[in-house]
Amino acid sequence: MEDMSFIKLPATEGKRPTKKRAKPLQSSMEEEEEEERRRNVKNLAVLGEKNSSVKLLEELVFGAEEELLERLVEEDEDQTGLLLLEDKDEEEAKESEDEGGVRQPEKKAAWVDEDDELEEEVDMKHRFRRNLMKGEAESTMTKQKLQQRMREQFQKAMGGTPSWAESSAQKKKRRRAEEEEDEDEEEEDDLLRRTGNFVASSDSLPSGILRVKKCLHANSARPSEDRLTTVQFHPSAQVVMTAGLDQSISLFQVDGKTNPKIQSIHLERFPIHKAQFSVDGETVIATSLKNKMFYLYDMMEGRVSPVHTVRGLNEARVKEFSVCPEGGALLLTGTNGYLHLLTLKTKEVVRSMKINGDVSGVAFSPDGSKVFANSEDGEVYVWDMRSSRCVNRFTDDGCVRGTSIATSQNGQYLACGSQSGVVNVYSQEVCLNSANPEPLKAVMNLLTSATALTFNPTSEILAIASRAEDEAVRLVHLPSLTVFSNFPVAKRKIVYRASCLDFSPHSGFFSLANNKGHAPLFRLLHYKEF
Repeated sequence: MEDMSFIKLPATEGKRPTKKRAKPLQSSMEEEEEEERRRNVKNLAVLGEKNSSVKLLEELVFGAEEELLERLVEEDEDQTGLLLLEDKDEEEAKESEDEGGVRQPEKKAAWVDEDDELEEEVDMKHRFRRNLMKGEAESTMTKQKLQQRMREQFQKAMGGTPSWAESSAQKKKRRRAEEEEDEDEEEEDDLLRRTGNFVASSDSLPSGILRVKKCLHANSARPSEDRLTTVQFHPSAQVVMTAGLDQSISLFQVDGKTNPKIQSIHLERFPIHKAQFSVDGETVIATSLKNKMFYLYDMMEGRVSPVHTVRGLNEARVKEFSVCPEGGALLLTGTNGYLHLLTLKTKEVVRSMKINGDVSGVAFSPDGSKVFANSEDGEVYVWDMRSSRCVNRFTDDGCVRGTSIATSQNGQYLACGSQSGVVNVYSQEVCLNSANPEPLKAVMNLLTSATALTFNPTSEILAIASRAEDEAVRLVHLPSLTVFSNFPVAKRKIVYRASCLDFSPHSGFFSLANNKGHAPLFRLLHYKEF
């Protein structure tokens, strides 16, 4: 009996059992991987052969790796040692150069351009380069020399070579100069610390070279606005007076460093031709160019007194005068050869003297008993002041026109200047007694008219000057009657045209009045006193 609980499905004809598809796919992938692996192995084999050949080539050229490293280390050490050896050689060469002062010869250039050796000349007469010339011989100059000259001028304008640029030798030289300057300043300080009247006890002044130092201008605290006509040291104090055409009189303290101003007075419409201290130094007498009036300045009371008229004086103007050594009187130079003796107490003329021709200069003997008057005709008159009598008369040797005269304080010398610039130095004693005295020396160092003559207080120096030419000032050594070769001291102009000269009471300082309104001041180092 058939079981009715089961339902039979129809049977499929020719049906085959199904197979899995992953099996053939897996085999193909495995085959591909296997082929790729073989290909990689082949490539690696080729690369291995190439690397081995490169490595073989490197070993043939450089050697093995360990050998190459050792060789590089050895070369580095050799190079370092060579550099150290070269540095050591250079240091030894430098030390030997410093010790022996012998330098190694420089290597010659491999090639030289001939055009570089050609020196181009520069015209020095051009207005921009004219100031760099030191003489007419330098009308042309090479470029190298011109650069050197400009460099020197710049360093001079800037105060010299800076200390950091100096060599050791230059530094030693500068220190030595500073030490010498300090010693000179100590001497000056010792001089300026003492006051009062002194008797100079210095040895005799040597000839040839004068030991002199340029100081600050005496009137640097108040320069004159016009030409200076007077410079004079006070007879007992460390004071100098200047006066000029700017209508002013100024007093300065002399220390050689700052020279401070003490006092200055202005005289309205009174250009000063000459100003002088009285013998006691308490009064200043000032005269003008075209004025009969003159001024008396009492420095103790600070009072300025004009003197409008002088009894017994028949002159249109009072211009030139000299202070009598005895004090209290002036000797006025008039016209037509007249000399008038004026007392300051009564302001009157007590006596007059006359010479032939116009008076060109007057000088007293040290005691004031005699007066020497130089005429423009070249004659010198000697007058006795007590009797008002001419005691001698002589002609200045070779003089055509006299211009100035001066006497030494020791009574030994008389100097006469002429228009030709010749200054004759006589014995004062011979001039008092002889009608034809012979000069001890004819000083011919001036080329223009000798307008100013002054002896120093020790009668060892005669200062001569001409106001007609710049730098025309000379100092004469009287014991040897020779001119000092180192004055003026500066290469550039300082003196200019000097119209008045004066020495301090003991010759410690020398000053002059010039046409630029300045009073250049010089320290004469031989003399220890002011």
